[in-house]
Amino acid sequence: MNIQITGKDLKATEAIKNYVEKKVERLEKYFDTEDMDVFATIKTERELQIAELSVSYKGERYRAVTEHKDLYASIDKNIDILEGQIRKVKTKKERQNKDDSIKLKEVLIDGENRKELEDEVIKTIYYEIKPISVEDAKLKLQEKTSNNFLTFINVDTNKVNVIFKLKDGKNYGLVEPEA
Repeated sequence: MNIQITGKDLKATEAIKNYVEKKVERLEKYFDTEDMDVFATIKTERELQIAELSVSYKGERYRAVTEHKDLYASIDKNIDILEGQIRKVKTKKERQNKDDSIKLKEVLIDGENRKELEDEVIKTIYYEIKPISVEDAKLKLQEKTSNNFLTFINVDTNKVNVIFKLKDGKNYGLVEPEA
């Protein structure tokens, strides 16, 4: 871990340096400390003490700036903010990795060649279908320009129907069960 402390209008004493180092140790549980760089800037404006902490790890940057009458309280608040930012990003990455896992890619027997999955259902979307008329379904589909189809229960037949936009962009198709 590389820690660099800079004081502007305020001398970075040994006590402050030790305090910053001690507090930054809380972040070690999230990163490999060899690749982590910490930059701290402390300064005074009027009666407020301002601490700015910036953590850099493998291209990711986290930054917090707080001001308080007590410099140590400002440093504590920065550490709390940084820890929250790091936790949020790590959780987001873990969730993304979980979603992109085995469902999307498959490793062949030799382990070197990768092949995309084909002819598999890889995504399921659940939504509520409501009883409406065909005309109302068409209007709803027109409202949502990003959707190409809408599943609904036809109030006239009480059966599930699908209305979809045709390729010409002007007309619609209707899928209706026979029986």
